[in-house]
Amino acid sequence: MRGSGKAAALVTVLLTALAACTSTPPPPVVTSPVAQSSSPAAPTASQIVIGVDDIAGGYNPHNLADQSTITTALAQMLLPSVFRPDANGENQLDTTLMRSAEVTSTDPFTVTYLIRQDASWSDGAPIAVEDFVYLAEAMRDQPGVVQPAGYRLISNIQPSEGGKGVQVTFSEPYPGWRTLFSNLLPQHLLKDAPGGWQGALQDSFPAYGGPFSIKTRDNARGEIILERNERYWDKPAAVDQIVLRRSDATGLAGALRSGNDQFVMSRTDSAGLNQFQVLGPSVQLSTVASPRVAEVLLRPANGPLVDDQVREAVSAIIDRNKLIDEGTGGGPSAGLRADAQVRWPSQAGYAPTIPAGYGVPDPAKAESLLTAAGYVKEAGIWRKDGRALTLVVASPGQQEPYASMAKELSNQLIAAGIQVNTLNAQPRDLFANLLALPVSQGSTAPTGNSGAVGVDIAVVPLPVGGDAATVLASTFGCRPGQSSPSANVAVVPANPVAVCDENLQTTIEEALTGEKPLADALAELEPKLWAQHTVLPLFQLADTLATGQGISGMTAGPPLLGPFSEAVNWTRSPR
Repeated sequence: MRGSGKAAALVTVLLTALAACTSTPPPPVVTSPVAQSSSPAAPTASQIVIGVDDIAGGYNPHNLADQSTITTALAQMLLPSVFRPDANGENQLDTTLMRSAEVTSTDPFTVTYLIRQDASWSDGAPIAVEDFVYLAEAMRDQPGVVQPAGYRLISNIQPSEGGKGVQVTFSEPYPGWRTLFSNLLPQHLLKDAPGGWQGALQDSFPAYGGPFSIKTRDNARGEIILERNERYWDKPAAVDQIVLRRSDATGLAGALRSGNDQFVMSRTDSAGLNQFQVLGPSVQLSTVASPRVAEVLLRPANGPLVDDQVREAVSAIIDRNKLIDEGTGGGPSAGLRADAQVRWPSQAGYAPTIPAGYGVPDPAKAESLLTAAGYVKEAGIWRKDGRALTLVVASPGQQEPYASMAKELSNQLIAAGIQVNTLNAQPRDLFANLLALPVSQGSTAPTGNSGAVGVDIAVVPLPVGGDAATVLASTFGCRPGQSSPSANVAVVPANPVAVCDENLQTTIEEALTGEKPLADALAELEPKLWAQHTVLPLFQLADTLATGQGISGMTAGPPLLGPFSEAVNWTRSPR
C-alpha cells in the first residue's frame, strides 16, 4: 500500500506541473474509492490448441460431400442432438437438449420428443419442432445426404407444447429411430438462405446450439477459434477457447513437441505416424476410427456398367490391394480393411464376408467377360461397334486419399485396354449432382441435366455408424415406392451407387423395420451384394489421436466420433 500511495502522490505532482505549463486549467480531480483504484488486467483466456490436417468446409454433417474430421468435430461442439453415443457406442438421450424421447404408439409407429424449454439457438430463437421438420424434409428429399433411409420412413410430424413437443409418425416400425435428429440445424436461418440446403454451412454456422461458438475462422492462416457460447443454457464450457489449427505432419509433430498443441487429430501414413512415435512417452497415441469407409462404386447408371458382364469384367481388372496400399500409406487405416459390404471393421460383431479371390486381378476372366459382352480388343483397346470402351472415373475434388486411389485405379484400367476420363469434381457437385443424375436402364448417356457427365466409377467415402440396417438401406436400398429403373422411366437414384434391386429390396426393408433380424438379412444379402459387383469396399478411414501435455478431462471419446463430444469438460493443466 505504501508503494501505491507514493505513486498517487507522484501522479498529483505531475498533473500540477503540467497544469502550470498550459493556458487551460485541468478539470478538478475527483477523489473517490473508484477513481483511486486501478483496473485489473484482463485475464488471459484459457486456451486449448488442437492440430488438424485441414479446416476447410463445408461443415454440414448431413451432406456426404462435407464428411471429414473437422466437420465431425465442429458438429459435436456446436450443434444440438437428441441422442449421443456413450463410451460404448450406445445411444443415450442428451438431457442438455431433451426432456424425453420415447415410442408412444406402435400402430402407427410414433415417437414423441419433448425439448427443454430453455434450449435455444445462440440468436435467441428456440430449438423447436421446426428444426425437426427442416432436417427430416431435407434428409428425405435432398440428394447426397448421409443415411437417409430412416428419415424416408417418416410420414408426419406434429407439434405440441408450443413447438417444444414433437410427435413423429412413421409409415413402418423403425428400431433405429434413436439415430435420427442428431446435429439439428437452425431452420429459421437456413430455410430461405441463398443456396438452399446445398449451401447450408458451406463456410460457417449461422447459429449455435452447443457449448461453443465460432469466434474467428481464418482459412489463410488455417485456424478456427471457438469460444464459450454465452447463450448456452446448460453447463458452460470449462475452457475459454479451443483453437483448431492446420498443419502438415512435420508441423503437427513439432507443435506437440514444443507444447504449442495439446493434442492432434491427423490422418497419418506410416511416415507421419513415425514422427509422432519418436516423440516418446510424453505423447500418447491411439487410433480413432472414422464413420467413413473408402469405396469404389461401379455404377450401373446410364453407361457401359449397366451391363452385368462389363461390370464384373471391370471388377476382375481392379487390384484391390494396390488401392488399399495407395490409400492407407501404411497408416492406421491399413489395419481396418473393409471386407464386408455392410458392417464396418471397427464395429462389434464385424466379420469378413468377402469371397475368396475377390479383388485380386484376373485378366483371363476379364477378357472372357468382355468378349461375351460383345467387345473386341483392337490395338490394345477394347471396342464394341467401333467405339472404345471408355469409363468416367471420379473422385471428390483433390481430396485424399480418394484422388490418389482414383489415379491408381485409372492406371489399372488403362493398362487393361479400357480408356478412362478422370473427373475431379467439387465434392458437393459430385454427390448432389453427378451421382444423382436420373438413371434409365439401357441408356448410355445421362438423362436430364443437359451437358452433365455421367459417372461410371466413383472413388469416394460412404458413411457408416449408428444403425447397421440403416446403413444397408441407405447404401443399397430403393426409395419408398421406387421400383428398379427401366429403359423407359428415368428415376433419381436412391443412393450414390445408383442401385435399386427389387429382388433384394424386400429383405432390405425387413431388416430396416426389424421384421427380420439383421444377422439373418445379412447372411442372405452379403453374397448377393458381392455378386452384383457394384460396391468394392476398401478400408475404414481412421485418424491418429496424439495427446501431449497441458490438457485434462479428455478421452478418446465415443466410437467413430473422437474426443470432441466431451470438449465442455476440457481444462488446461500444467505441463
